[in-house]
Amino acid sequence: MSEKKAEQKTKISSKLSVNENYFKNHVGLNQSFDLGVRKIYVLGVEVNMYYVTGLCDTSFLIPILKELVEINDFEFERMKVNEIIENRLAHQQVQKLKTMDEAVDQVLSGLVVFMIEGFDYGIVVDVRSYPGRNPEEPDTEKVVRGSRDGFVENIIVNTALMRRRIRDEGLRFSMMKIGERSKTDVCLCYIEDVADPDMVEVVKKELETIKIDGLTMSDKTVEEFLVKQGYNPFPLVRYTERADVAANHLLEGHVLIIVDTSPSVIITPTTYFHHVQHAEEYRQAPAVGTFLRWVRFLGIIGSIFIVPLWFAYVLEPSLLPEAIDYIGPNEKKNIPIVVQLFLADLGIEFLRMAAIHTPTALSVAMGLIAAALIGQIAIDVGLFVPEVILYVAIAAIGTFATPSYELSIANKMVRLVLLVAVALFHAEGLVVGTTLIFLYLASIRSLNTPYLWPFLPFNAKALWQVFIRTSVPGAKVRPSIVHPQNIRKQPR
Repeated sequence: MSEKKAEQKTKISSKLSVNENYFKNHVGLNQSFDLGVRKIYVLGVEVNMYYVTGLCDTSFLIPILKELVEINDFEFERMKVNEIIENRLAHQQVQKLKTMDEAVDQVLSGLVVFMIEGFDYGIVVDVRSYPGRNPEEPDTEKVVRGSRDGFVENIIVNTALMRRRIRDEGLRFSMMKIGERSKTDVCLCYIEDVADPDMVEVVKKELETIKIDGLTMSDKTVEEFLVKQGYNPFPLVRYTERADVAANHLLEGHVLIIVDTSPSVIITPTTYFHHVQHAEEYRQAPAVGTFLRWVRFLGIIGSIFIVPLWFAYVLEPSLLPEAIDYIGPNEKKNIPIVVQLFLADLGIEFLRMAAIHTPTALSVAMGLIAAALIGQIAIDVGLFVPEVILYVAIAAIGTFATPSYELSIANKMVRLVLLVAVALFHAEGLVVGTTLIFLYLASIRSLNTPYLWPFLPFNAKALWQVFIRTSVPGAKVRPSIVHPQNIRKQPR
């Protein structure tokens, strides 16, 4: 089938006028200002160079053109003009093309294609230079100690950041194009003698089966095709903008997906516990890293349960031990407590969204107004009881302490579901709701990987490493959940 499809593709003609008409009819040559053709003569033979302005690095392109033009001053064998031109293309990445479809794809990707009168192939030279920013520390994964470089929107820069950290001969970058119209570069990254070949093949096949016009939302669109998440709010892949985090997962045996135009890298497969780790834990001593991890766990648990638990005690004060029987509102308000909780929680969401859309110079002022005026005045006028603000604020802090933004939003949705369950069924609703959510998490599988591993199925050694940040010399084996070919991290 693949050979038949290849035969149906338009081949490059030995007549440049035919090729030029193809570019005019299919790509919009002479209609789009940024698509151009440069015509020169080498030893009396016409040579056309097709390019896209803005995606080519002029500092590389001009010396190449100058070198080709100077052939006329030193060479005289017209019969070997194609060999001479190919030899004079002073660049490390030069390839031949046989079809116009390939030539168009390469030109629109930022490469330049040379076509020579009388020869039925093109020569592609990679001189692309995509507009973008320099690597810098990502805002969502800052560390006190550690590197300050992070992924950017340029896939070439991102692969270079990975190669700089892992100089292993087994590191593989498998490139493909996805999107019938966008033809976005997508790179599959893994270490050949470490990653599970079956997992690599599964991910590769899933990527190849993606049929869509374009990846306008880049990696997020790829994720939805890859794991088929549906309306499950819990993240099934992990995103990272840190090159050191991505490199560490590669060495563990994970498979990474890098999408051009996205500063995030997709890590597969992942479990729930992959989303509660942070690079800062590994930039500190093991004892300090363990302490930070426990504090983060408390924040995550608090973001889910502290508000529903307090509300359950409000509805059933008899459940409170005598030592803390002071918990609960001391005065009744006109608005039910559950409504107050939802209003306060949604109010924090409003503030978060407003902070995203507010210019940086004004965001601090907006936060002060929200905290000093809205919160206090809401209490003074009787809209909220003070404890509602307190516990919702604690839950919000726990949400912001969650390393994964996607997981923090999912946990907030779980909190609201538990609030509804408590409002309807009191303490029993909290117990049953928690149980159902736990069973739901246990049923999730991401790329055939149990979501709650190593808790379910139980793996004591791996679970220990989830709760305790072990020292690097003590972590001698790779996690079994990725089925690595080489289980040991360190040579015997």
